[in-house]
Amino acid sequence: MGKRKLAPTISPNKSWEGAIGAVICVAIYTIVLQQQGWLPITLPWWQTLCLAVILTAVSICGDLLESWLKRVGGVKDSSQLLPGHGGVFDRVDSLIAVLSVYAALLACFSKVIS
Repeated sequence: MGKRKLAPTISPNKSWEGAIGAVICVAIYTIVLQQQGWLPITLPWWQTLCLAVILTAVSICGDLLESWLKRVGGVKDSSQLLPGHGGVFDRVDSLIAVLSVYAALLACFSKVIS
């Protein structure tokens, strides 16, 4: 659906419109989680949104990094366990990137808040 390609040589199906849509959806989801008290730390809403946007950007970059590594390596799929899906690593590349940054941010903010 997106017209403007995010990184056409690395991952031609990703668009700026998709990235912006992801940020908007994550922002809405984050506000709901915060209102329900389901986040592990309590911050002002604007700080929570800033962190959510940062984590969304990390997620997109993690996905692009994995796509770039596959292109450089000349590999279409990272495994054959999930045929047609780019492999298992392609399903969790964003998650791997986000979890490491999330854990670091959580550790930093937990110390600041305590």
